[in-house]
Amino acid sequence: MTLFEFFSRNARELLTLTFEHLFLVVVSTGIAILIGVPLGILLTRKPSLSKPVLGFANIMQTVPSLALFGFLIPLNIYLFHVKIVGGIGARTAIVALVLYALLPIIRNTFTGISSVDPAIRDAGRGMGMTDRQLLFQVELPLALGVIIAGVRVATVICVGTATIAAAIDAGGLGRYIFRGLRANDNVLILAGAVPAALIAMGADLALGYVERTIQFSSAVKAKSRRLLWSSVVGLLAFLGVAYFFAGKSAGRIAVGSKDFTEQVILGEILAQAIEGETGLPVVRRFDLGGNLAHEALVAGEIDLYVEYTGTALLAILKSPPLTDPSEVLRRVKSEYARRFNLEWTEPLGFNNTFAILVRGEDAKKFNLKTISDAAKVSAQWRAGFGQDFMSRADGYPGFARTYGFHFEETREMDLSLTYRALVDKQVDLIAGNSTDGLISRYGLVQLEDDRHYFPPYDAVPVVRQVTLEAHPEIGTTLKQLGGILTVDEMRKLNYAVDGEKRQPRDVAQEFLRLKGIAR
Repeated sequence: MTLFEFFSRNARELLTLTFEHLFLVVVSTGIAILIGVPLGILLTRKPSLSKPVLGFANIMQTVPSLALFGFLIPLNIYLFHVKIVGGIGARTAIVALVLYALLPIIRNTFTGISSVDPAIRDAGRGMGMTDRQLLFQVELPLALGVIIAGVRVATVICVGTATIAAAIDAGGLGRYIFRGLRANDNVLILAGAVPAALIAMGADLALGYVERTIQFSSAVKAKSRRLLWSSVVGLLAFLGVAYFFAGKSAGRIAVGSKDFTEQVILGEILAQAIEGETGLPVVRRFDLGGNLAHEALVAGEIDLYVEYTGTALLAILKSPPLTDPSEVLRRVKSEYARRFNLEWTEPLGFNNTFAILVRGEDAKKFNLKTISDAAKVSAQWRAGFGQDFMSRADGYPGFARTYGFHFEETREMDLSLTYRALVDKQVDLIAGNSTDGLISRYGLVQLEDDRHYFPPYDAVPVVRQVTLEAHPEIGTTLKQLGGILTVDEMRKLNYAVDGEKRQPRDVAQEFLRLKGIAR
């Protein structure tokens, strides 16, 4: 499928995501102007504050987006009973984007006003101007071009950074980019990247035109006032929209998922089973990156999602690895109930452990069946691993030590890109997921973990206890899903999405009908 064909078939969704993206950019840039311009003016009056304020803005520019999202989600800050900071969704994304956009606006406002010729200020004071008149009639008009240049930079930053907002269910064109990365689909990646680039170019050109056509006249005083009042009105409108977003999921069961294909399919299975079996309305909060799904569950932003026992044990509870599946489940079940008031329900039936993968041609050439076989021939090989695998307690250091691997080169990259690197022969061995549909799509071979290094990763729905108490019928539905999936079935479902390019919603619906659930 070409990019043009994709746009034609998905025009409605593309338009929706584009408007979501524009909403994030316009609101966050507007709030950054409302905060940054007055703050920049204040710094010209209080120069001693410039270093700490600009230093803080500089630090915000260096904080990775997902790390900032992870910090903001647990915060619950309210203004007039409206949550303005915390949780997943557009609200948190806008707060993060405002923090990223502040630096160029504050700095350019401060620089623009500070650069006004002192002789002009003295002339104004000699004419009897007050400080307020001097600001609005002299300094702001002369600095307006520099300020708008800062707004241009801030807007472009917001357009680019807003693509990351999809990782916390804030919508926008980043959804296509994330989907494309996990499916190794260049068309999907371009479907998100091209419109985002066009938005950035269009915004930059439009603001550049405004910057060039500014007329430094007496009318600028009124324009400056209108700009400030417009920003205030924009902030009030944002609060109203934030209130709407905060309340639109009220009374609904929020089902979450992490940001890869299998998780979205499992999220759909949970959502459709609950809708069909209980009649409760369900809202989907998918594609949550990193540990954001867990943090959203603890914060009450979602009600349930599917977690893996090994991930919970190692990444969340920070416990040492265990190899007995029943003991791992017992440990995480107990600790989650004690620490987080969360309930682990019935396992879905499959174990999605790490899969050590090689190309089919290499497995045949070197007669590779086990990981130990690969270790014997890996001295000239290049390995590619995701960041998660490189940093986990059950990841690369212990893996290499257990099997005696000594690769010629080890590359660290996003997990979804490791498959492409293996197929393109940029690496020779990767650590994927045992249920990944890309294994079948690319004809890869999974090597047997003959030394039993990896702990179990049984997939299990995790639910807030308060949700089960309020809706016990959800617990009954989740029991029906116990043992419903095998590794082979999960791999086929993943392949239907990643290999056959079908929608997760349709794949989940077909599977549930086959199993006689939620007809």
